[in-house]
Amino acid sequence: MSHDSPECPPISLHDDPQRVSARREFISRQGLGNVRLVPLAPDASFRCYFRIADNDRTYMLMDAPPPNEDVRPFMTVDKHLRSLGLIAPKIIDSDVDNGFLLLEDFGDNTFTRLLDNNENADRLYTLAVDTLIVLHSQGNASLIDRPNYDTKALLTEALLLPDWHYPLVFGKTIDTTERDAYMEIWRNIIDAMPPPEMTLVLRDFHVDNLMLIDHDGKQECALLDFQDAMIGPIAYDLASLLEDARRDMEPEFRQRYINYYLKGMPKLEKDNFTNWYSLLAAQRHAKVIGIFSRLYLRDGKRRYLKHLPRVFRLLESHFDHPALAKLTNWMNRVFPDRHKFNPDSITGNAS
Repeated sequence: MSHDSPECPPISLHDDPQRVSARREFISRQGLGNVRLVPLAPDASFRCYFRIADNDRTYMLMDAPPPNEDVRPFMTVDKHLRSLGLIAPKIIDSDVDNGFLLLEDFGDNTFTRLLDNNENADRLYTLAVDTLIVLHSQGNASLIDRPNYDTKALLTEALLLPDWHYPLVFGKTIDTTERDAYMEIWRNIIDAMPPPEMTLVLRDFHVDNLMLIDHDGKQECALLDFQDAMIGPIAYDLASLLEDARRDMEPEFRQRYINYYLKGMPKLEKDNFTNWYSLLAAQRHAKVIGIFSRLYLRDGKRRYLKHLPRVFRLLESHFDHPALAKLTNWMNRVFPDRHKFNPDSITGNAS
């Protein structure tokens, strides 16, 4: 799921007869016009996905309807990742104007599914962190035309917490003064930081978007869902992986893989990295709290609410960082009872 995309529209958008016809016309270019399309679980964007099986061949179809979606960023980042020696789906065919991509099918072995089936977590997280090390070790990783993940972008995302979680809890819009205070706190936190090491940031690098595949005779980590990639602080994707909104992780396990990453990146300035890691993890948790609240309030998707207590715990795990002291005070003042939040107590507008 992409946290940074709009939420799923009603399924009728993809069932619209004109869309169905356009989809069939696209895949018929590869002789697949009469092959059954098997819909896959939706993500939190306007995109939907189908598996196509034709004899011994299988493909993935991305249906990304314009103007809500644009397949060109995916195509650009996909090509760049593959040029860096990383594993991303081959693009077999494309229709940019209508928003269709026919992709290589990596199968069903997402890291999430494997972990849920008791696959060795150390093995999978080692593969994931090794993938980041390969990406971040290459000086040309950021030589791609993508937007900057700058202060403005970080602030816009952090504001999702007061803009959406406050109405979820209190049933009204947050006071402008408190909202402005929150934004100023975040601005001061970011401005006070030393410049970070910058690289290509995939921004949704977590176990839902990582696949275990057989590649050249060995099992490797393959990448999905990177169309929102930007050029930003190098610590972001590791924080995304190790501070997962949907999974519990022991602090010792998390720290082991931070250390493992730093060992593989010996030229990084460690203090700079770890300070940015805490800031970016906290910013991401604030963003995710807002997004999960929005998914319920705006789209009636209740299932995301169950993760909010975990995400608050993850956010609070960084409150002992001196740079976040004023954010801690703001949270204690505005959401004093956040520890008592019960997703089951939220009623109305549920799916």
